[in-house]
Formats: sequence, structure tokens, C-alpha cells
Amino acid sequence: MVDIATRVWNHKWKIDPIVRSLIDTDFYKLLMCQSVFRNKPDTTVTFSLINRASHVRLAELIDEGELREQLDHIRTLSLTRGESTWLRGNTFYGKRQMFRPDFMEWFENLRLPPYQLEKRDGQYELTFEGKWHEVMLWEIPALAVLMELRSRAVLRDMRRFELQVLYARAMTKLWEKVERLRAVPELKLADFGTRRRHSFLWQDWCVQALHEGLGAAFTGTSNCLIAKNRDMEAIGTNAHELPMVYAALAKDDAALRQAPYTVLQDWQEEHEGNLRIILPDTYGTPGFLEHAPDWLAAWTGIRIDSGDPAEGAETAIRWWRDRGEDPRQKLVIFSDGLDVEKIAELSARFAGRVKVSFGWGTLLTNDFTGLTPGDTLAPFSLVCKAVAANGRPTVKLSDNPNKAMGPVEEIARYKRVFGVGQQVAREVVV
Repeated sequence: MVDIATRVWNHKWKIDPIVRSLIDTDFYKLLMCQSVFRNKPDTTVTFSLINRASHVRLAELIDEGELREQLDHIRTLSLTRGESTWLRGNTFYGKRQMFRPDFMEWFENLRLPPYQLEKRDGQYELTFEGKWHEVMLWEIPALAVLMELRSRAVLRDMRRFELQVLYARAMTKLWEKVERLRAVPELKLADFGTRRRHSFLWQDWCVQALHEGLGAAFTGTSNCLIAKNRDMEAIGTNAHELPMVYAALAKDDAALRQAPYTVLQDWQEEHEGNLRIILPDTYGTPGFLEHAPDWLAAWTGIRIDSGDPAEGAETAIRWWRDRGEDPRQKLVIFSDGLDVEKIAELSARFAGRVKVSFGWGTLLTNDFTGLTPGDTLAPFSLVCKAVAANGRPTVKLSDNPNKAMGPVEEIARYKRVFGVGQQVAREVVV
């Protein structure tokens, strides 16, 4: 087992790349990348860093030279032979050759495109622009680099024994969560914590702890590199990025209204079974389900990623019943701001009514809250989103208006088109 504290100490003395592999990313990014490669190969997209926690002044914490060094290193990476073999030959979600030969040939020759980095008002403005299927693969490693550089900046002045004690406390904190989760009946839980992890080594340790502590209740990790190295299931389906870009490409209101379903038509042509998971909240869950075509009711399940999670699941259950489907045969995946108490609460509420699974993210892989003076390692909400497609702005409404993004006038237009009325704002913790 890696001595994390010693490795952190050694960061002070030599360059230590944070991202060492192009598959140190979430599985759903690769699934979506293949879909984009197939369906929208000529679309140009801009991604941009968005720090929802403006009090964390990243440009004052993280040295620009060090950040550039890490980002430049990522641009030198390419798939290794072993990584390519794993992607080409492994079974994912019960399917062999999940990734098509033409996509793999392209991916094996990929180097990530250039980035643009500026400082403004104590924050970094980091953007990536280019072909959608190329620049989309910057999102996860860019976030991982920024989060870990922030961790390194906070830990830089700590001495050896301080670091040992810090990580001992963090390990104890996580293991106590594991022990409490053991009491949750029929638990199914996966690691979704790559993008806002404390560090790669810490995420790897957390995954190993869940694997040992929860046994079969731990279903796998979203991180492809850890899944490969630890011989675990790679977990993930799709994200808001797909409908956001498809919607931005819509030529009029009618096409815009149809865009979220067009995305899923393309997805259905490629995937079946447990990869047919609806993410309905991009432009409001109630409206999405109300106008959804009947064929979507036959899909395996729904992921709930904003708004009140219990309310979202109840809405899904009613929708399935109204469409003649048995909710007990459907899957609800909760993935928004989860911690042990919420996992236990939701599991108990929906037991026997619907199949339930959890994608546990930031509060798994970055819960150092209360472990440093001034809470300088507390997790915060940092995202990297597609903000434009073919020069047109993207919009996300969400079931939580605090997660909405896009130009004010476009947000108003999207609310009109999708019939989104008053929404309840919820704190965005992570």
C-alpha cells in the first residue's frame, strides 16, 4: 500500500505529474466521446472552467507555472499498449468490444489539443476549443489537476508527522463511513469521485477501502485507470454535456424542444441494457418526462443529479407507472452531493419500490472537512463545462437554479421553450 503522506511530502522536492494516463478519466467521457466521434465529428465546442465557490481564489493558491507544467504534461500523453488492449478487449456492462475499431484507432493516435489560460480577479480562466470529440477529453484531467494542485498548495507547509496524522484522520473518517454503510440493506454503490478528488492516490486508496469494506455492495469506479489497475468494473453512462451541445446546435425552438430526445435516439443506437440510463434534468425533469416519447419508458433507469433527490425519484416512479412500466424493475441512480446519511435515507425510502444505486463523488474522494485549521482543505464546487457549440452558447437549466448556466437571455428562452416555471434553489455543496 502506498504511503500517501510520504508521497505528498516528496511533492516538495521533485516534479510529480498528477495525470499520468489518458484513461485517468471517467468512463462516461469515453462512451460519450465515441458517440460524438460517430454522430457529431465536425462540431466545434468550447469548454470553460467554472468555479462556483468564488471564495476559493485558485489563482492566488496555485502557481501559474506549475499549472502550465501539469497541463503541458497531459498534452504529451497517449494510450499505452496495455490501455489500448484493455479498452479493445475488456467486457464493459456485459458487452465485448464496447469501443469500435475506428474510434480506437483515432484514440490511439490522439494528443490533447492546446489550452488557453489567463488570470482574472483571483481566478483562472481556462478554456479549450476545438473538435468536440477532442476537447471534451480535457474536462476531467483539467479538473483533477486543479483540485490536486490546490491540495498540494494547502499541504506544502505541513511537516512529515503533520501529514501522517492528517491522512490517518482522513482514513479513519472514511472508514467510519464504510462501517455505517455496511448497515444499509441491499446497498449498491460506485465511486464517482474523479473530477473533484483530493488526489489520484487518495481516490485509489478510497476505492480500495470501499472494495474491502463493502464487498459486493461496491459495484466499481468511474475512473478507467483505477478500474483497469484494480480489475474492477468501470461505471458510467452519459452526462449533461450531450443535450447541452445538441440543444445549442438546434436551428429553431421546435428543434430545441426535440434536442434532448434526439441525443437519446443516437445513444440508443449504440447501447442497451444498463447503459440506457436517462439523465432528465438538463432542462427540467418534469417537463422532460411529460413530453418524452413512449420508447424512453422502456429504458433501464434514470439518474438523478440535481433538485430534491427523493422528489425526483417519486416523479420517475409516477412516470413509469403512467407509461405502463413496473417501477420495481427500474433503476434509479442518485449522484448529487451524496454522503452517508443521504445514502441511507434514500435507500430506506425506496426499498422495494424501485432498484436503487448510488454514484458517490466528492464527499467520498475529497472529504477533508474539519481536518485542517481554517478548513482549508474543505471540498468545493469546480466544474468544466461546454459553454459554446459552433459559436452558439450552451444552456443548462437543471432542477436546481443554482446550477443553471448560460447567457441570461438564453436561459429565459430555454425556460419558455421547455416550460420551466418556478424552481426551488438548493445549496450547491460540491
